[in-house]
Amino acid sequence: MHLKTALSYIRRSPFQAMAAVSVLSLTFFIATLLAVLIYASNQVLVHFETRPQVIAFLKDEATTEQITNLQRKLSGDERVGDISFVTKEEAFTIYKDATSDNPLLAELVSPSIFPASLEFSLKDLQYARQVVEEIKQEAIVESVGFTASIGGEDNLNDVVENLKTATLYIRIGGISLVAILTGASFLVLMVVIGLRITTRKNEIEILDLLGATGGFIRAPVVLEAIVYSIIGTLIGWIVALILLLYATPSIIGYFSPIPILPKNSLDFFLLLGLIFLAELIVGVLIALGGSLIAVSRARR
Repeated sequence: MHLKTALSYIRRSPFQAMAAVSVLSLTFFIATLLAVLIYASNQVLVHFETRPQVIAFLKDEATTEQITNLQRKLSGDERVGDISFVTKEEAFTIYKDATSDNPLLAELVSPSIFPASLEFSLKDLQYARQVVEEIKQEAIVESVGFTASIGGEDNLNDVVENLKTATLYIRIGGISLVAILTGASFLVLMVVIGLRITTRKNEIEILDLLGATGGFIRAPVVLEAIVYSIIGTLIGWIVALILLLYATPSIIGYFSPIPILPKNSLDFFLLLGLIFLAELIVGVLIALGGSLIAVSRARR
């Protein structure tokens, strides 16, 4: 009964309904894209935190015992994650795979020119500079590379800080923008519901005189706001989903091999489904808060 009444109110004032739904759709469209962006930026950071970031190239004269001792030393370091030893032959295989589109390059070299190496990840990127400096002091280490540093070892601090700072700014900026849009949606709902109550003022007064409870009077108005929120959330999410479905293959290809977005369709839709569920809950809370405040102010 209350839902039927709420839908009749919406049909009577389509332009007010369109205004409320439009603002909510824009809010949740941007919220969906920002949620995916925050997820992607976190995936980039996790990728650099878990991959073998530090590569210690070993001298040719390094003995098996010395290599084992260094590997054991790194294993006992709490700052170090996974460790792997790459032989000359394995390094040559990696080189051949990387130059598979030009086999002639692989034919011009032999495994002997490639140094053996120890590759390991760091549990936190903030340890990068310190660990690299310590490894460089080892007698059997020829040089040290850092896979996240395009500009060389001198840029280690900048790389680490830029990754963390960029992720932090994306989160803060995204949350701030969504908060502003959520506030705007809240105000628009309050205005629309307030106008609806104003047009029903005589009806509400009659219901009060007849002894109708506050819940009976509020129910159609609250349901109307919830309908706006559900429709707005659904439209914003669907538009964002269509855009992401179109752009995701290009994004995944551009950032390969970083798993910036789920490649598996099930995981991708699970991510978007969780985002939609969270947005739906927020939308309903906005509707409840805005409508209840509007009703309480109008009945004073």
